[in-house]
Amino acid sequence: MVLLRALARTARMIKHAPHLAEALPADDEVLLDTPDERLGPALVAAGQGDHGPAAKLLAASREAAEWENRDHYVLRLATFARGRPEWFTRWRAATPQDPDVALLRAELAMRHAWESPVRATLLREVAPLIAVATEAAPRDPVPWRIALDHARGVGATHSAFQDLWAEAIHRSPHHYGCHAAALQYLSATWYGSHRTCFDFAENAAVDTLPGSLIQALPVRAAFACLQEPGRGASSIPIERLDAAADRAIALSDAYEKADPYPAEVRNLLAYVLMRLGRAADALEQLQRIGPYATSFPWNVISSDPLGQFLELRDGVRLQVAAMTPLRRRIGHHRPGLP
Repeated sequence: MVLLRALARTARMIKHAPHLAEALPADDEVLLDTPDERLGPALVAAGQGDHGPAAKLLAASREAAEWENRDHYVLRLATFARGRPEWFTRWRAATPQDPDVALLRAELAMRHAWESPVRATLLREVAPLIAVATEAAPRDPVPWRIALDHARGVGATHSAFQDLWAEAIHRSPHHYGCHAAALQYLSATWYGSHRTCFDFAENAAVDTLPGSLIQALPVRAAFACLQEPGRGASSIPIERLDAAADRAIALSDAYEKADPYPAEVRNLLAYVLMRLGRAADALEQLQRIGPYATSFPWNVISSDPLGQFLELRDGVRLQVAAMTPLRRRIGHHRPGLP
């Protein structure tokens, strides 16, 4: 009987796996952290030593109050400047009072401090740079996201954290970056608990706007729980984890397939769905991701984020193929479901 079941499973995989692969980009078409059409030219110019396009991009995001894009651009430009600093050095020298220079400088200093073995010492030196960034652009919530990351690193008290959080949401009540930074501080890994983390995420998701990335905050809390299977996931009912995933699915459905904007949320959601045993739902998200793999969450699990993404993608595809009855035609029914 066991042998018959194994043979049937293999037959289903052989029949359905190729059809499921057709709905996914080929491995060599998937890229990690692909820049959007605005960031791409700025990175190319920076690679040639020209800071002008990056300066225009950040200035435009600040003037238009595009805080989500601005935060994303700062993170990507900081990553680039860590390996290729000369273009940013020239930018700083040309316009030392530029608020965008101040912001990027604070993010770079934070990145350097977090990666250093003397993190505590370096983080203390970052505080004045964050203060400069907050003062240079008073409406901007992104320096306050950096301040929240800094608070986590220096072990700030809950009272001090709440003061920073109040400043952040005063500037943008629905900024995903600040919410994600606050969630980390409140997580069981740092200064909270899984329940505190989930409560914060669920309350924020209820209070936010339709289509906001904050709708995915509970699934980020679920990810934190699932990273500690011994005491994390078991402390949160499975119904609550599934509800977090369902909320994120609804958010994903609000965007077009292969849209780079919600790509990180979809990558995170695919992983959580797989861990929850919802392979068919995970495959649907992998199809919606298209070629846009993101470093997070795969860099938490592996030193090879892209390889980890592709490996999980293959595993989910084969699992769904093995679950699909032999007589079912892929494309006419949702795979893997009765």
